[in-house]
Amino acid sequence: MNSLEQEFLQRIEKHKGIIFKISKMYMSEKDDRDDLFQEITYQIWKAYPSFRGQSEFSTWLYRIALNTAIIFLKSEKKRSFISNEDFSVYKIAQDDYDFDKEEKLTRMYEAIRLLNAIDKAFIFYFLEDFSGKEIAEQMGISEGNARVRMNRAKNKLKDILNSNNS
Repeated sequence: MNSLEQEFLQRIEKHKGIIFKISKMYMSEKDDRDDLFQEITYQIWKAYPSFRGQSEFSTWLYRIALNTAIIFLKSEKKRSFISNEDFSVYKIAQDDYDFDKEEKLTRMYEAIRLLNAIDKAFIFYFLEDFSGKEIAEQMGISEGNARVRMNRAKNKLKDILNSNNS
């Protein structure tokens, strides 16, 4: 294995949580999430030689991962494989398992999946504590527009969660 491959694998290992979260936000089925995770990793690998370090690796990874997820989601919709059923719960030891937290997370991810692809990206950035300026840079829009669109996405998510609790 050459040094570029080793460096890439170390960075992916360090940031795989980002890829996992995006996969979980965009896909409901475990197999689809796994496929998206693999596709994101592949697209990052293909683009990796062009990474020049002018931004943080995680910033660069976010952009590729979200763009890949949006494209993947569109192609999946064309094939009609997406289902909101069969949301898997992770196998964790009973002693460490917080059923309330897992149930809330499950409801939140189900609600997020009902958002359109762009709103999902804004919610992802919100959950990752990105600033309005950082979101604007990632999305290629003005900071003011990013804040407005973030608030709209959060309100849509709140509406979905509230309607599901009724």
